[in-house]
Amino acid sequence: MYATERQQQIEQLIATDGRVAVVDLADRFGVTTETVRRDLAALERSGVVRRVHGGAVHRTRASTAEASVAERASQRSGSKQTIARAAVDLLGEELDGALYLDAGTTTGAIAQLLATGPHPAGDLEVVTHSMSVAHILAGAQGIGLTAIGGRVRGLTAAAVGAQTVEAIGRLRPDIAFIGTNGVAAGFGLSTPDPDEAAVKRAIVASARRVVVVADGDKFDAELLVSFASLSDVDVLLTDTAPTGDLAGALREADVEVQLA
Repeated sequence: MYATERQQQIEQLIATDGRVAVVDLADRFGVTTETVRRDLAALERSGVVRRVHGGAVHRTRASTAEASVAERASQRSGSKQTIARAAVDLLGEELDGALYLDAGTTTGAIAQLLATGPHPAGDLEVVTHSMSVAHILAGAQGIGLTAIGGRVRGLTAAAVGAQTVEAIGRLRPDIAFIGTNGVAAGFGLSTPDPDEAAVKRAIVASARRVVVVADGDKFDAELLVSFASLSDVDVLLTDTAPTGDLAGALREADVEVQLA
């Protein structure tokens, strides 16, 4: 396949999904990651995409691109499972109390592990506003479950709105696992939707300990709405070591980075 043909297909994928990953494209086309990066550089010069850590997003949708839960479930699933296992290990060491699980596919993977495997000794109470997470944990042996209600946003299957934010504000969970669409040095944690951002902001403010679970594709991405600064984060659980400005900003904010 010629480079121009490959770039046209990459452009179509970005137009459809809003985001592509270098590793996934290399596997798809049977080329090296360096070749994919050259393709993305060419597309960026033409004004079609904006490169971010580990991939690229559509330039016209850079701050608002958002895939559905079903679409995201198949993206980097191996990395999400690895991060989820590390999260459960962290939970086993640190918690006998209340856990808040944010909406998202990585937190969904954590819920699946909690539902099907051993969980921390003692009384574990899980709180979530995610309908997907609540469905996974409903009836799980040895786990208490509290579902926060509100208007359910179809794209993410998560409750949002003033009612949801108010309910979360009355909680004080021991630890919260937070998902994010972007982690950037200056902009902090961000997501495309203002309603989702308001809920995440409330979770961060309420939790005694905030653990962000995010794969390396989220690094250096800045979505429409920032919901927390890096200084609000206690631990970043990820599959890729941050580099450059982000690595420096995480150190300055005293965020503990744990590689899964």
